Amino acid sequence: MTNTAQISWDDTVLPFQLDRANVRGCVARLDGVLENVLKQHNYPPQIEALIAEVALLTALIGQTIKLRWKLSIQIRGDGPARILAADFYAPEAEGAPARIRAYSSFDPEQLDSTQTPFSQIGKGYFAILIDQGDGNEPYQGITPLDKSSLCACAETYFDQSEQIPTRFELAFGKSQMAGEQMRWRAGGMMLQHMPNASPLMVGADAPIILQDDDGENWSRANILLDTVDQLELIGPTIAPTELLSRLFHEEQPRVFDPQPVMFGCTCSQDRVCQSLSIYSAKDIAHMTTEDGIVTADCQFCGAHYQFDPKTLGFEATELVDDKE
Repeated sequence: MTNTAQISWDDTVLPFQLDRANVRGCVARLDGVLENVLKQHNYPPQIEALIAEVALLTALIGQTIKLRWKLSIQIRGDGPARILAADFYAPEAEGAPARIRAYSSFDPEQLDSTQTPFSQIGKGYFAILIDQGDGNEPYQGITPLDKSSLCACAETYFDQSEQIPTRFELAFGKSQMAGEQMRWRAGGMMLQHMPNASPLMVGADAPIILQDDDGENWSRANILLDTVDQLELIGPTIAPTELLSRLFHEEQPRVFDPQPVMFGCTCSQDRVCQSLSIYSAKDIAHMTTEDGIVTADCQFCGAHYQFDPKTLGFEATELVDDKE
């Protein structure tokens, strides 16, 4: 029998604030979401771990931003794990779930099972991209992959690009409840010192200097987070509200409405066709199969699309425009 508390907190992000510490944050639980992300591909264990980490980071960061459309995390390196990408789409309506998708491009022959998952990325960069939709200039922040984990890279991004002291603690893996099948579970927490200035919010470029009390409060919140157990982050029997009370009782945690999340891909026949409109007729010819069709697969969800080559490429687009 499944615990009802587990049902209510699976696949949610819970925002909170520590009133006595001038700290905000959120707790994420990704269970069915991660299962659905990973089942789209047959990833090896090291790639699964990287996908789980980037999906959690995307959920946590996406919830903290007043997002109207999409936040993306992209990691590119020169190692076997060449690309990691995840998207967080804002809810389409009040009360609707946010959507998350993620994928990796990697060289299976170069993966080294004796090394850590993060080391498989190699040298490269960690980027956060925010697109608020039509009429808004996209924002992009980049930091090098010179830390020990994706969490550490995300913390460096916020420290350098946003000047917001930030801390992440993540846990993920496969677990099995009594009478249930083995399944993925993932949980994490993000802490941020309440921003006095941020390039995203007010265009400031000066670093934040914490006052004495602020510095002590921030240090204490980090020390308390250090005591969290991985099973507490993952659950499923410990609700996020109970976890916050355990960790930060004296800091007076105040929670806000939880945000449900789900796996969701935005690919479509029209979107894929649009992405192919940058190619010439010669390029399209090289993509055409012996059966006279052009095929394309979505890297995120694996959806398969087929096109008439005569309808693709910028020449085809220009022809349609001329007719119009």
